[in-house]
Amino acid sequence: MSFSDQLKCGRCAAAFPEVHIVKCDRVTAGNNQLSIRLSIHVEVKTLEGNTVVSGILQTRLRPEMLGLRERNYDNVQTASRPKPSKKKYTVAVEGNIGCGKSTFLNYFKKAHNVEVFPEPVDKWKDVHGFNTLEKMYNDAQRWSLAFQSFVQLTMVDIHSKESEHGIKLIERSLYSARYCFVENLYRSNLMPEVDYAVLSEFYNWIQENQDMHVDLIVYLQATPKTCQDRIRARNRHEEQSVPIEYLQSLHDLHEDWLIHQKKFKVPCPVLVINTDCDLQEMYKRFDKQKDSILLRNKENIS
Repeated sequence: MSFSDQLKCGRCAAAFPEVHIVKCDRVTAGNNQLSIRLSIHVEVKTLEGNTVVSGILQTRLRPEMLGLRERNYDNVQTASRPKPSKKKYTVAVEGNIGCGKSTFLNYFKKAHNVEVFPEPVDKWKDVHGFNTLEKMYNDAQRWSLAFQSFVQLTMVDIHSKESEHGIKLIERSLYSARYCFVENLYRSNLMPEVDYAVLSEFYNWIQENQDMHVDLIVYLQATPKTCQDRIRARNRHEEQSVPIEYLQSLHDLHEDWLIHQKKFKVPCPVLVINTDCDLQEMYKRFDKQKDSILLRNKENIS
């Protein structure tokens, strides 16, 4: 009988004589001459069948405590932790609507060893047939919680995506979703305090439990008037109702966060590029900062 079978046949149940069932779904152990380390999925039930405890029991036992002094432990699987994967050097491009992020991404996606991850706008525009982006623009008070919840979810997905390249270049980040866009809705009285609290808790949980690291933020700085002109020129259906006041508010929040750090701290160094210029001049400014953006971490450049 294997070590795992012996546990399942009742040796664990002996420790809980007052209960009806002790179920051990998985057993792993590391064996040496002194002790055995156990990680056991257990479920404890009363005689009436009600679950009292359900979870993971971890303990360290001497072999003789289980009557296994003379047993062969070759059949026991030794638990081992997976090796942590090397974090990719991640650059987030931030800025107002119409500041030049798409132009920036198109410019750098041709660079060696770079993979670009644009905002998942198509996902926002089709959530089982619902255009959540359009709904949010048309009625922010009604749809801001639903939209920003989905934005945070999709941004976590972007942060978590694996890349075969040395550098991940992402359009916006979980940070700007919370510090600029959610914050703007709340300060503009377009989001109730309870919705703001829920999104804040969601954000805090993600930060505590997921890897959202960013190594460099590139802030494309442009005036609200410049952004409005570009929005009108590209003529995206969902953005036609965006007022200049909204762009000004977002501009102020980006400045407060990335320049002045009045309320929220930046997670990494910030490189500012002014994009109040025409397209050709913008390309020149990107080219001037190319080494600063791509070579900051030389280990990832092959």
